[in-house]
Amino acid sequence: MSKRDYYEILGVSRNAEADEIKKAYRKLALKFHPDKNPGDKEAEEKFREAAEAYDALGDPEKRRRYDQFGHAGMGAGAGGYGGGGMNMDDIFSQFSDIFGGAFGGGFSGGGGRGRRVQKGSNLRIKVKLTLEEIAKGVEKKIKVNKLNNCRNCNGTGAKNSNAVRNCSTCGGTGHVTRVTSTFLGQMQTTQVCPTCHGQGTVVTEKCGGCNGEGTTREEEVISINIPAGVEEGMQMAVNGKGNAVRNGIPGDMIVVFEELPHDHLQRDGHNLHYDLHLNFADAALGADCEIPTLEGKAKIHIDPGTQSGKILRLRNKGLPVLDSYQKGDLLVTINIWTPQKLSKEEKATLEQFRGSENFSPSPSKKEKSIFKRWKEMFTGHGD
Repeated sequence: MSKRDYYEILGVSRNAEADEIKKAYRKLALKFHPDKNPGDKEAEEKFREAAEAYDALGDPEKRRRYDQFGHAGMGAGAGGYGGGGMNMDDIFSQFSDIFGGAFGGGFSGGGGRGRRVQKGSNLRIKVKLTLEEIAKGVEKKIKVNKLNNCRNCNGTGAKNSNAVRNCSTCGGTGHVTRVTSTFLGQMQTTQVCPTCHGQGTVVTEKCGGCNGEGTTREEEVISINIPAGVEEGMQMAVNGKGNAVRNGIPGDMIVVFEELPHDHLQRDGHNLHYDLHLNFADAALGADCEIPTLEGKAKIHIDPGTQSGKILRLRNKGLPVLDSYQKGDLLVTINIWTPQKLSKEEKATLEQFRGSENFSPSPSKKEKSIFKRWKEMFTGHGD
């Protein structure tokens, strides 16, 4: 099933301002909030869908990637691009400010209503890719050193279930309310509890495995499916694969792609470039040549009389466009190689042709200059 457009979900236009997007999300979030629709699975799904849309469009960088690449440019779970994967803890912890005090100020639901869910820190790693890997997509197994939930206490930091009690400062809510008197009257403010840091509980006897931290540092191998067509500097979020935090949810792993240089081909967007050096005889008489592509060798024919600077276009031999069936082209630039050292016999042979009429340069108006060829290649048309 294809994913709905984020702008369509929020009911805003593609040029909507940030305030309009935030207002649209708040309206949907309050309408489909779990407290207002208890037990309604459809409302819960729409609540998640709206949060996912706002997560993408409410952040300028994510919105730019979405506008350029669609759902393929958005971070998903370990499966790669495609969006989704937000759970209720994600939503309440990231967007609590959106609810403006409604439904308990946007704290997490369920039996722990009122307790703010903490999220672990993100990991940021670089993954190096060859052009061949970018062309086909690839699965990478990445070894990272990160904080995971302690296996002994399952991330609670307590020796056992009896070693945890409600925080006496906040009464287990995770936040404290203070009332102060001002010249405008009494003002009420709600803040994260300074004793339990928003968790609502305190540990009376620490876990021996993690010394009460709830996390231990471990090496983990994470599998990442990278789709075809990614570009240098593009980022991909793998939800839940960042650092864990006590009584919270893990952060994300942010994967940044780095492109390795190719031995023969150069990338320009979705197109590839190759410089083919021909000797004078092959250019004058014509020849069949082999050139490298990302799928192996390919044969091309050089017509007799081919001039230096001519560009041959091999359709669909470039890189795929992300989240599309389109592919770029392979552009082959002809370069006539002039020998720098000649034997006496070679010099004598060439001297015989020096004065020949056929060897005198006489380009016709139909033959384009190198500037025009490059202009045509980049713009798709000439003058």
